Amino acid sequence: MRASPQHAESLASARWEALGSTVVLRVTDADSLASAQELVRRELDAVDRACSRFRADSELSLLNARAGRRVGVSPLLMEALELAVAAARLTDGDVDPTLGRALELAGYDRDWRLLTGARGEPEQPAITIRRASDWETVELDAVSRELRIPSGVRLDLGATAKAWAADRAASAAFAVAGCGVLVSLGGDIATAGPSPADGWTIRVTDDHRSDPSAAGQTVAIRDGGLATSSTAVRRWSHGGHTMHHIIDPRTQAPARTPWRTVSVAAADCAQANIAATATLLRGETAVAWLDALGLPARLQPWDGPEVTVGDWPARLGPATRRASTSNQVSSAGAVAS
Repeated sequence: MRASPQHAESLASARWEALGSTVVLRVTDADSLASAQELVRRELDAVDRACSRFRADSELSLLNARAGRRVGVSPLLMEALELAVAAARLTDGDVDPTLGRALELAGYDRDWRLLTGARGEPEQPAITIRRASDWETVELDAVSRELRIPSGVRLDLGATAKAWAADRAASAAFAVAGCGVLVSLGGDIATAGPSPADGWTIRVTDDHRSDPSAAGQTVAIRDGGLATSSTAVRRWSHGGHTMHHIIDPRTQAPARTPWRTVSVAAADCAQANIAATATLLRGETAVAWLDALGLPARLQPWDGPEVTVGDWPARLGPATRRASTSNQVSSAGAVAS
């Protein structure tokens, strides 16, 4: 990855809404856009039906309703669950898929666009719940494709499923289109196939819906994924307090973190998103952790200058802000629905 400007590329793109987020699809061959978009839509619809916490008919909702019993699951949901448990293991429980109940108690019980916007209230200090989350209580049998979670536990795959869906969608689109593909799902970005000559241009900001003039940095990637997690944008009012979607497993409450926004580049979008979310929870100790993993990252604190890790490019000053936007998408924090 490197800082950009780059010249304009002749690319084709499409934009629509799915999984409670904005989807951006870009391809390097305009003739392949329609077929690629069909594959991406199909993949995202399948993930939504399997993994959504907000659909009563989703496989995940049915699984949560049967907590305490062994339940057979589809191959797609099993793949999503294996990734979620692996993320918990890799992050020592920081990225925990058993936080569904804590999110509900924080008021996140529906698509976040339906929640009441934050009004500047103080942040919630702590939430008392009947049962603490614990990812190690998830009994997952990949051979029989069965799962059991304890009674009272509710799974939420928002920390991993959206980025994983972007990876799946990009790979599926490349398989049918045979050209370079970029899929951005709520600002979590996956690529497949050959990139444009100067790479894929990405504007890293707090909010993926921002225009190119928003505060941030423009970078370019040639492959892999880039994800951004933020506590600055997806905030709502609940019980007289301001909430956000990054829950600290230790307190069962929205995390208090020195970082407002974290962006990480990795071999795929899922790995990047796991690292970005864990960084918000690990606070200042995350800098050394990311460096040890060899992951380029940009950490924007609530106060003070940004911190970069590894090969993340330095700013290029005004030239960066004047970069062409014809091949530009935005990476910013959001969570899957």
